[in-house]
Amino acid sequence: MCCLEIDSVILDFGSHRVLQSVYLKCEKGKVTALLGRNGSGKSCLMRILAGELRANDFSIRINEAHLPQGIPSSKELKYLPQHFFIPDHLTVKRVCKDFDLDFNDLKNLFPCFNSYFHTKVKHLSGGEKRILEIYAILVSRSTFCALDEPFSQVMPLHIEVIEHLIEREKKNKGILITDHLYQHVINLCDDLYVLRDGKTNYLSKVEDLSDYGYLSNLSKE
Repeated sequence: MCCLEIDSVILDFGSHRVLQSVYLKCEKGKVTALLGRNGSGKSCLMRILAGELRANDFSIRINEAHLPQGIPSSKELKYLPQHFFIPDHLTVKRVCKDFDLDFNDLKNLFPCFNSYFHTKVKHLSGGEKRILEIYAILVSRSTFCALDEPFSQVMPLHIEVIEHLIEREKKNKGILITDHLYQHVINLCDDLYVLRDGKTNYLSKVEDLSDYGYLSNLSKE
């Protein structure tokens, strides 16, 4: 089983330590969830993994082998940041070409794209841009992908489709996901970590979330 691991992560912003001795594992064929309160460092950890943020110390391995460049290549990991990343001047057609996407599959999943093949990204709504980016990251070729807040800015009727897409694509790759809409994340995940006080905690069952103060009444939901 192909496995991506990041550990020994230490991240300081000035005198404030954000992450310390963090460990996280993501396996191909699984959805790994990372939960935590706002400001706990989830996005920082994602950005370190993707090479967008330099930590004081960290180690990343794939199948126990340290990576030559220290971070995964784009073929090994695709990253969905919280902010929009596809340039506005590109057309949907060009995005499909650049990411080697099947437009027919995209429009079958999200019929709103049916007439958007030649439309520039700048003319899409915020939710449509997010859908296009989520689709591009999930479906394009890579061994792993990391999704930071994929359900943000997306209409509820599209969340179910995105969940289906994640379930479909996890057969081909390992998926790391974090989102404040925790119930969707919990429903999808095979492995679950909670980030608290700068450290990751692996949970063997969802009910343990309440032990970390993340949810006070999970059993009632």
